[in-house]
Amino acid sequence: MSHDMGSMDSGGAACKVEMLWNWNTIDACFLAESWQIQNSGMMVATCIGVILLVVLVEFLRRMGKEYDALLQRQFHRQATTHGVAMAAAGCTGAVMPTRQTLTYRASPLQQLVRSVIHAMTFAGAYIIMLLAMYFNGYVIISIFIGSGLGKFFCDWLVVKIDLEGLEGDESKPKGIEETTVCCG
Repeated sequence: MSHDMGSMDSGGAACKVEMLWNWNTIDACFLAESWQIQNSGMMVATCIGVILLVVLVEFLRRMGKEYDALLQRQFHRQATTHGVAMAAAGCTGAVMPTRQTLTYRASPLQQLVRSVIHAMTFAGAYIIMLLAMYFNGYVIISIFIGSGLGKFFCDWLVVKIDLEGLEGDESKPKGIEETTVCCG
């Protein structure tokens, strides 16, 4: 079932937009009439662009995680400095009835950076979802390839193991157990 989306202003062929699985190349349109595939080279460029977009989303996800880890390391250093200052002031040795904690908040600039990274990630994922809704086999395969390449290049697993206490925190999600960006 083809839904004619009209013709280009230049008098070209009508856009082919399918709501069922398809392998359309020539005259297929994505997101707008101006993105009409007119030859095989344009379809190849579209597939490469989709792959790169998905890799970019994976990169942004990683950048968000790394930025949050950077902020946590900064907060930890500040807490260590605060603890040393308390010890130097003679606050050690006393038995504390409750556990002491320090609470740090991201500064407005840090939160803005976090928000921009998140918004860019969300926008990229949303565009990918819209592209997938065209049910074009080539585009969907390109999304899968981009996802695999993005995971391979942007989310290389590195684990630091504390040899002092090998009972690690098993409650944190690892690798594939994490939710995807579009699902939470």
